[in-house]
Amino acid sequence: MAMLLAPAGASGNVQLAQVTVEQRVIIRVPLARQREMQVESPVEFQEKKGPKCLAIRSIRGASVTAKNSVDMTLVNGDRYRAKLERGCRAVDFWSGFYVQATKDGSLCSGRDVIRARGGTECEIDIWRQLVPDDE
Repeated sequence: MAMLLAPAGASGNVQLAQVTVEQRVIIRVPLARQREMQVESPVEFQEKKGPKCLAIRSIRGASVTAKNSVDMTLVNGDRYRAKLERGCRAVDFWSGFYVQATKDGSLCSGRDVIRARGGTECEIDIWRQLVPDDE
């Protein structure tokens, strides 16, 4: 808060102030429940080159399937793997996580972090697209 001086000629003890309000939006991404993930025959996925960013609004859910990455399922059914920065453990995100909304509405590798409910923060190192293995 910055204090300003009263205008010239003002009588009495006048104080003016300026207040800046900033807003933060945090989005919670739930992990899929185990029974939702069970299917009759498990599908094996292959990693392909992924995009630099994903639209936050397109993320429907997530799952932890590897020790250093979190898999995201989008509203259209596509899957992407967020490989976490070195030293981050995916197990810290087992109960879901939060992402901070960005001006461009995207979750980008090399820029954005995911935050576990317990306080752990990890940067997304790279995105990989997951496609069903045809074998």
